[in-house]
Amino acid sequence: MRFETALRALALGALAGMLPGIGLGADITGAGATFPYPIYAKWADAYKKQTGVGLNYQSIGSGGGIKQITAKTVAFGASDMPMKAEELDKNGLMQFPAIMGGDVIVYNLKGVRSEEITLTGPVIADIYLGRVKMWNDPAIAKMNPAVKLPNQAISVVHRSDGSGTTFIFANYLSKVSEEWKSKVGEGTSVAWPTGVGGKGNEGVASYVQRIDGAIGYVEYAYAKQNKLSAAKMTNRDGAVVAPSDTAFAAAAAGADWSKAPGMYLVLTDQPGKQSWPMTGASFILMHKVQDKPETAKEVLKFFDWAFQNGQKMADELDYVPMPSPVVKLIQSAWKTQIKDASGKSVF
Repeated sequence: MRFETALRALALGALAGMLPGIGLGADITGAGATFPYPIYAKWADAYKKQTGVGLNYQSIGSGGGIKQITAKTVAFGASDMPMKAEELDKNGLMQFPAIMGGDVIVYNLKGVRSEEITLTGPVIADIYLGRVKMWNDPAIAKMNPAVKLPNQAISVVHRSDGSGTTFIFANYLSKVSEEWKSKVGEGTSVAWPTGVGGKGNEGVASYVQRIDGAIGYVEYAYAKQNKLSAAKMTNRDGAVVAPSDTAFAAAAAGADWSKAPGMYLVLTDQPGKQSWPMTGASFILMHKVQDKPETAKEVLKFFDWAFQNGQKMADELDYVPMPSPVVKLIQSAWKTQIKDASGKSVF
């Protein structure tokens, strides 16, 4: 089954109660980032089988997740763009990282295999700014002398919805291209200078599959599951790296979560010869004061179970699990920050 078909089946299951783990009348509701959706779906299925507790997670993009948790229409929100400490305080929220992974550049070029093309951050920025328009442009050809690049227009694909995947992508480009930073900037949504928009990682993946000459950015699991060709990239240290869980882990290795206010940490453009430049964490957002403490407790039990039991599943989908010291920090934050109306800890 193609991955986008599987995603549609999961969405239908959420409506009709047809699938275990994500179904009608589920005990836990969440919404947000599409970036972690494959691993949350896998965790949810295993958790339901073990505990009987279901999860209904709406993969609607990080922007939608922030809106829904702020409006208290779900038990938790999910976003790949972390909220700053002052934003969390303003909205009565706390956040914690649940999983790490990476954005990858995907392309559809006849006769060019996956990882046969290498791109730098500045060239990617120029493609998305509309300055580099052809696949055989000298800027691309210079980095790929052994590749027979076609004299073909580049069809740019980006996200149409508010997206943490876009935040990671645009945040990285803002670090490596001054023109991108000044003209476009970063955020879950940006004013795209060129290209066509697809909804969700699955929408971008689908466009890239269908359009000859297309380029796009998606979370790695979507590229792998859809068998899309992914580009190598030149990282901050000047090394050429291929996307992999090892490269994502290398980028995350230097992260010091204990010194990050509100656990706000962005992992793009990290140093290290093995580091993947577009690495990011996906965050869970919850209210500090819980109107429904029993529901909040179930959410925390789910993620606690995932931290303890979900590593192998995360590895299989090429995500990077949170390291044990970070999990301890997260559990401590749960105990001190998430409380019922009387001030009693939920976890």
